Amino acid sequence: MNCLLSHKVLSLFILLISFAWNANTQNPDFETVLTYIKTAKPTQHTQIDSVLKPFEKDSLLMKRILEASKLIAYNEGSSYALNALGVINRNISNYNQSIKLHQEAKQYAEKAESDEFNIISLNMIGVAYRRMDVIKPALDYHTEALKIAYSVVNPSKTISYNIAVSQNSIGNIYLALKQYNMAISQFNKSLEIEKNANNKLGLAINYHNIGYAEEALGNLETALINYKTSLKYNNAIDSEIGRVICYNSIGGIYLKQKNYKEAEPIIRDALEKALKLDDQFYISSTYLNLGQLEIQLSQLSSAEENLKKALDIATSYNLKSSVAESSKLLSEINQEKKNFKAALEYYQKAVEIESTILTEQNLQYVNDIALEYENEDKNNQIKALASENEAVMLRLERNKKILLYTSLSLAILGIVLFILNRTKALKRDKHILTLEQDMLRSQMNPHFIFNSLNSIKLYIINNEKENAVYYLNKFSKLIRKILMASKEKETSLNDELETMKLYMNIENIRFSNEIDFKINVDNSINTEITKVPSLVLQPFLENALWHGLSSKSEDKKIELNVVKNAPNYITVEIIDNGIGRLASRKIQDRKKLKRKSVGIDITKARLANFSKAFLNSYSLKIEDLYNVEIPSGTKVLLQIPVK
Repeated sequence: MNCLLSHKVLSLFILLISFAWNANTQNPDFETVLTYIKTAKPTQHTQIDSVLKPFEKDSLLMKRILEASKLIAYNEGSSYALNALGVINRNISNYNQSIKLHQEAKQYAEKAESDEFNIISLNMIGVAYRRMDVIKPALDYHTEALKIAYSVVNPSKTISYNIAVSQNSIGNIYLALKQYNMAISQFNKSLEIEKNANNKLGLAINYHNIGYAEEALGNLETALINYKTSLKYNNAIDSEIGRVICYNSIGGIYLKQKNYKEAEPIIRDALEKALKLDDQFYISSTYLNLGQLEIQLSQLSSAEENLKKALDIATSYNLKSSVAESSKLLSEINQEKKNFKAALEYYQKAVEIESTILTEQNLQYVNDIALEYENEDKNNQIKALASENEAVMLRLERNKKILLYTSLSLAILGIVLFILNRTKALKRDKHILTLEQDMLRSQMNPHFIFNSLNSIKLYIINNEKENAVYYLNKFSKLIRKILMASKEKETSLNDELETMKLYMNIENIRFSNEIDFKINVDNSINTEITKVPSLVLQPFLENALWHGLSSKSEDKKIELNVVKNAPNYITVEIIDNGIGRLASRKIQDRKKLKRKSVGIDITKARLANFSKAFLNSYSLKIEDLYNVEIPSGTKVLLQIPVK
């Protein structure tokens, strides 16, 4: 028995030496690799990938690995091969088969009790769903992958890499939902991991995605820089598919910059490469870009032909974003050709597709086309009636029919618009509710409550009963006002100013009552009937306290002025004589524990929602004050619309 065991160990050792020699001389022989895999059965993904990497794009060889692994119950090998086959199918836009293969890979990963292979399989399923713009399952699978990855105590390089994959994919999902700043945040997290691992492919992908988000935000030059950085990394790893993606994106920027001379060759080059790769996703995207270019060059017939190709491919492979975008552009072409019925049909198709991935609908555009189509239809009917010489009764009968059809059409259109507006209103109300909850959390900051109670406790300990009772009353009133304000979207200016007095009184305890706080209100303003968003001024006062005055030793002042310089606005000025934003930023940078104020961002969003009820929006300016080039404080200028 011992002799037999020694013989097996010796055989495995000889096999490993043989494989190592093959790997160092040239591409390893597949049969040697297959024998090694069957004999050694490595369990770590990096071990398996190091020997199977040269063959992962060959579906026939991966099927042989799968068959061999299944025969010997080698679950890690089966999971690896199935994931490789899934990627091969995904790259030719065969998404349903790709998902099926990755799900089977996940089953083998669970049998092997391997977190690595389970996380990889979940991410691959999420990527396939994301490529199809099926948002919810994509987000669910990536989130599950992250949850498992973060639960691992000492994550391997493979798990760390897949955390980057999950964050990148979640960023792409935010792109589909048009949440561009949130997308950039996810891409930057992924980018940091890829930089540490020096993974050029991951760097190429993340720089491109950041470019896409910046482009959507209108930052074209920043987007172009990121696209070119991505192209540099794709060239470094000789990725043809990466070049196609970057060429398309760079061409798209040139289109937006009306630089058609540079846009055309790079887009046509992208199409040529995409056709060679036979990746239907990027073929569709490139035809779409080419169609856009030809519209700008007034080559409408050629543009229509290329956009129809993009639409056909996107429809066949369920590429929802491409279907929506190509339908919109075909709608523009048909509108230009005065074919309003076709234009309306294409745009309605785009809106229908976009609604499934939660994008906004341009109702005004639909209405314009619908009106033009109805006008054209009515004009044709009038011409037909004018050309005929029929009896008065026949004309009346036809007019009745026209009236009936028009009424029915308007009724249907009215119902559709009502449903759409209702849906939009519900989304807006949900958004407002979220903002109000965030606002309440910001005002009811546990640190503020704890510190305030601590200060009052000191009065009690020092036997300063009157101060303790005085400030305890103030504190209870403030908490009650905050809770009451959280139930209302707006409040009177008088209540808002009273709440701010209470807030400053409480905060002043922690500053040993050194802060001189004044409120000045223009006599022409009726504070009882003037409405403002509740607790809208608190974040600005908090910033003045903790960023402006907290680092100043003496002579601390805050002045709150309310004036009315225009009939449709009130102007609120909050002026402090603190150290200024530049000095405050330097102090903040030196701190290990940094205060991140989200109150201003929440307040901006609430002011934007509040302003929707008015013709004019709010405005916010923050100015640095100087006394002979020496920082002498900060001024906040907030204009709030009023009725």
